[in-house]
Amino acid sequence: MSRIIGHRGLAGEAPENTLAGIRLAAEQGMKWVEVDVTLLVDGTPVLFHDRRLNRTTNKKGRLFSLNCSELETVDAGSWFSDQFSGEKIPQLGEALKLIKALGLGLNLELKTNGCSESRLVDTVLKTISEVEFPKDRLLVSSFNYQALVSFSDRSDIQVGCLFERLPVNWCRKALRVNAVTIHLSSKRTSERQISRVKSKGYELYCYTVNSLTFARQLMGYGVDGVFSDFPLQDN
Repeated sequence: MSRIIGHRGLAGEAPENTLAGIRLAAEQGMKWVEVDVTLLVDGTPVLFHDRRLNRTTNKKGRLFSLNCSELETVDAGSWFSDQFSGEKIPQLGEALKLIKALGLGLNLELKTNGCSESRLVDTVLKTISEVEFPKDRLLVSSFNYQALVSFSDRSDIQVGCLFERLPVNWCRKALRVNAVTIHLSSKRTSERQISRVKSKGYELYCYTVNSLTFARQLMGYGVDGVFSDFPLQDN
């Protein structure tokens, strides 16, 4: 991936996990973006982070209670600013088509959020195939290790292990899913842990870094790139 990856699109400058955020990331010169995918109750894959609608839409309640026909009633942009009023929760297919058209690389994070891990993996793989998204510009990651195991067992798409803290058995887990990258919280990792991961041959990325000075410090320790809500002008 690139040294600076747009977090949830470009979450500091546009509503997260929206087509507007993806477009803005491209306009700002980003080469890769990260977005979250989960399922609605009818199995529709959409870009969304939280279990509940409250924080980033004009609705309340569980996202998983929605079906596809109800998406048009949800405003996912006004909470950020009036400029994005009416922005919708995008379906995965339309997001993949846009990212592909813009020539961006994508880190797609699997968020189960109460839905079936198997169903999420099957649906995501089907959508990726239908869009014919280029595998050399795609990396799939997840905090949900079982979802990552399921995904890696069914696909040759590259995967990355997401951890808040580096666990003792991180290397065993990474080997099990044939991971190529390790993703760690920038606030909960150390130079020693970074060195340990790098010594095993993995690329290492940290989230969420909104300071260019801090990003450069991490890269000085050996980190390959950071997820950021802002462009940081170093990609």
